Amino acid sequence: MADKKRINLNSRASRTRGKIKRVSTDRPRLSVFRSSKNISAQIIDDVAGKTLASASTLEPDMRKELGKGSDKEAAAKIGKVLAERATEAGVKNVVFDRGGYIFHGRIKALADAARESGLNF
Repeated sequence: MADKKRINLNSRASRTRGKIKRVSTDRPRLSVFRSSKNISAQIIDDVAGKTLASASTLEPDMRKELGKGSDKEAAAKIGKVLAERATEAGVKNVVFDRGGYIFHGRIKALADAARESGLNF
């Protein structure tokens, strides 16, 4: 059963990324990964193949500050930190890649916090 869920997630993710690549040629991609205990996000320039900014609940300072990384508050904090790091790197406009996850809960909290902190998508 777990293999079937992973296959479904991967197919949804590839479908989402295909649509994103068709729409966005000049904007970097904000990619989100969510596990049962943590969440991480990174801004990727697909043309150059480089990561411009990243944030995760696995970072040592985030672990001390958040305690646990599996709730909406942690996701919102990661979105805020990522947006701050992106503006330092000179990135303002991105395309949101939810990676096959449904846009609710922690994914939505991360996206809303990133928007409030200055990212446009």
